[in-house]
Amino acid sequence: MNSTPLWLTSLTLAAAGGWVAATMFAAPATSREPRFAQLTMDQLDAKQKPLGEQIMKVSSVGIGGPYNPMIRSPVLGQRLFDLFHYLRWETSVPTKLNEFAILIIGRQWRSQVEWYAHAPLAAKAGLSPDIIAELKANKRPAKMAEDEAVVYDFVTELTTTKKVGDETYARAKKVFNDQQIVDLTVVAGNYVMVAMLLAMAEETVPPDKQEPFKPGEP
Repeated sequence: MNSTPLWLTSLTLAAAGGWVAATMFAAPATSREPRFAQLTMDQLDAKQKPLGEQIMKVSSVGIGGPYNPMIRSPVLGQRLFDLFHYLRWETSVPTKLNEFAILIIGRQWRSQVEWYAHAPLAAKAGLSPDIIAELKANKRPAKMAEDEAVVYDFVTELTTTKKVGDETYARAKKVFNDQQIVDLTVVAGNYVMVAMLLAMAEETVPPDKQEPFKPGEP
């Protein structure tokens, strides 16, 4: 019997085209006009178009999610695009653990888009459905491998206490090399920034999909 939750199975299918696919054509968080109207390639000016073309090469559905607001600042947008590319596809951190770190930040921020996009990617990379479900319920997952526990404790301690204690750092050094520790730190910080950008722009999941986090949930 397949023990994978139905919500996770459906999200996995939704994200099959890539992380940005799950964030395309998001409706505003309120009934007001969108803060950033959804752009299309033919609306981009000369400064925005080169970045738009790069986005289209990795996105099967166009310019969505954080790309929609960030292309408004095309020089910054290009720098961020390059950073995103490294942190998603070239990072030294194994994909499963990298996606886990992103989910930890998405859960802290209750970021509908980050969770919607990255929960299926984490599952595809091999993160246990039980770990994903417990994290979504705002719990420290009970059955983590040592490397997963290090990621959870390292990222959580850094983002909540604004430091990494000697004990946690020593545990990280047993699992990761120096580059991996730096990359893990930066992917966490990057997705705080992405969560902020999405929150400011009031981006959410596609209108025909349910938001992962419901009102009144912790």
